[in-house]
Amino acid sequence: MAENSDQHPEGRHPRTALLVVDVQPTFCEGGALAVAGGNDVAANVADLVAGEHGYDLVVTTQDWHIDPGDHFSDEPDFVDTWPPHGVAGTPEAELHPALHAIADRIDAGVRKGMDAAAYSGFEGVDNNGRTLDEVLSTAGVTHVDVVGIAFDHCVRATAVDAAANGYTTTVIDGLSASVAPETEAAARAQLAEAGIDVIASR
Repeated sequence: MAENSDQHPEGRHPRTALLVVDVQPTFCEGGALAVAGGNDVAANVADLVAGEHGYDLVVTTQDWHIDPGDHFSDEPDFVDTWPPHGVAGTPEAELHPALHAIADRIDAGVRKGMDAAAYSGFEGVDNNGRTLDEVLSTAGVTHVDVVGIAFDHCVRATAVDAAANGYTTTVIDGLSASVAPETEAAARAQLAEAGIDVIASR
């Protein structure tokens, strides 16, 4: 965790962050844009973070839409346009209740999509206006594990951007959920092309 950085002097070992992508009620069963298995992902991520997980930093991302323009549609195509979801200030946009119990173990959080579509956590900012890249680089992070919802959309986009920003990147398949088999297959191909490992568990 970040507050223990003095226990991990530079050069001793790579500093690794867990990126928890969009684990919010809006993307879980009963939410506006529900993904099957979302509640299980939330519970399993909470269990991981509650234990001796070994990460130097735990960072969450959230869809936090205020006025995202044509990202929202009454007749969505579920490719570029979607039903309203993750509306800023609503309970559905908050972190999933399963994460509330480990709130003190979350080091930072960024919110994205306020004024436009935003799939990658690297498009978000924290309460101080820092980008995700700034949060990670300031903490000396070199490696990231990416988990959350959905594997084939925001997890994929966040992982691809992490690799593009120079982080050694892994996606933990067992701590994510996909929207559909077809988009999951396409996401796996894109992750492989970007040199990103997809593993069942850490």
